[in-house]
Amino acid sequence: CAVLIVASGVGEFEARISKNGQTREHALLAYTLGVKQMIIGINKMDTTEPPYSEARYKEICTEVSAYIKKVGYDPKTVAFVPISGWHGDNMLEASDKMPWYKGWETTRKSGSNSGKTLLEALDNIEPPSRPSDKPLRL
Repeated sequence: CAVLIVASGVGEFEARISKNGQTREHALLAYTLGVKQMIIGINKMDTTEPPYSEARYKEICTEVSAYIKKVGYDPKTVAFVPISGWHGDNMLEASDKMPWYKGWETTRKSGSNSGKTLLEALDNIEPPSRPSDKPLRL
């Protein structure tokens, strides 16, 4: 599992999602290294204009979804969680500062999961299968 934290600040997100940006690089590295499940935390929601902006959240979700789809991830299997690490919004408990946020939902082969917080998204990660019945393990 990988947790990709994306800054939502004005100018900050645009710089990191640009052609040689870190967000693109980290998503590509995660996929290349075999990470099958991903959670995307959209951080610094308290610094958007206006603070905790639904429009900014949706804009970032759209752009990041399009890119991770190009890389190889299915956006339906990825939880997008708007958070504020500074204030603790949607980290451990659902925040009342984003009433527009109804929660994340993922759909995988094993079924669908939903929740509101980053902690719930982490709790819903499926453990990798361990082929211990095979003849050789390294």
